[in-house]
Amino acid sequence: MIQMEKRRIGSLEVSVVGIGCNNFGGRIDEQRTAAVVDAALDAGINFFDTADFYGGTRSEELLGRALGGRRSQVIIATKFGLPLDDERKGGAKPAYIQRAVEDSLRRLGTDWIDLYQLHRPDPETPIGDTLEALDALVRAGKVREIGNSNFSASQLRGAEEATRQGAARFVSVQNEYSLLQREPELEVLAESERLGLAFLPYFPLASGLLSGKYLPDRPAPEGARLSTPGDRLTARFLTEQNRSAAEALAAFASSRGRSLLELAFSWLAGRPTVASVIAGATSPEQVRANAAAVGWRLTADDLQEIDRLAPPPAR
Repeated sequence: MIQMEKRRIGSLEVSVVGIGCNNFGGRIDEQRTAAVVDAALDAGINFFDTADFYGGTRSEELLGRALGGRRSQVIIATKFGLPLDDERKGGAKPAYIQRAVEDSLRRLGTDWIDLYQLHRPDPETPIGDTLEALDALVRAGKVREIGNSNFSASQLRGAEEATRQGAARFVSVQNEYSLLQREPELEVLAESERLGLAFLPYFPLASGLLSGKYLPDRPAPEGARLSTPGDRLTARFLTEQNRSAAEALAAFASSRGRSLLELAFSWLAGRPTVASVIAGATSPEQVRANAAAVGWRLTADDLQEIDRLAPPPAR
């Protein structure tokens, strides 16, 4: 097994490259999921981020089965809160959390979850009530650390203020962040740093656009995530502006003897408070490429040029 840099999420030590498990049970079946998990472990990746919502609830199940007896070697993060069906309507009320965690534990085939994350804010439930329920799970040994996803800076502050002294507190925030979506730089990254929260960027490759597969002079690869005209993700990410920016960033990376994939990963890994770059993968080849993509140490001049090609949001 290859040694990879580790960073902290609260008390957890995670590999700087992680695996986003949203493809498990959806775009890839059980056999291909197992191949991705095996390749990740061989590459030194120990961090797997899933959710009860992914793969029509199958992602957790397939991840647990793929890991088998290797559960203690890895850090599993999962999420709750999105509606699953008419009976399990999501949210962050204490009673729902109690049911959601038991369901996730059963699907994962484990006695504990390393990082349990609220998938999105629940405006109908006081955050203090949610935190109290999550603290009870930590005290019961079912969860080691707790985090959130899609929180604004003000919601992060509100959660910190609502945490009782000595109780479990959020140790991470998982929001969308990439070279093409830099909105967290307005407030959330600074607030994460102030509160000592680890930041986990999702869609780090802008749904694959920053992998280099969708440059303007190339047709979208058949079967790739952004290859379906009219698809929601295709319409959102595969804009002319994004493709032009990706082309310019790819040319910059090439001028340094690097790939666009290396640029996307290494830039994120160098951002303040980022603990792990969690990207999805559908094959062992993608896993190995992602694991090898964080070795570029960008200089101040590099970062200045990147800001010119993919400008940060205006304040």
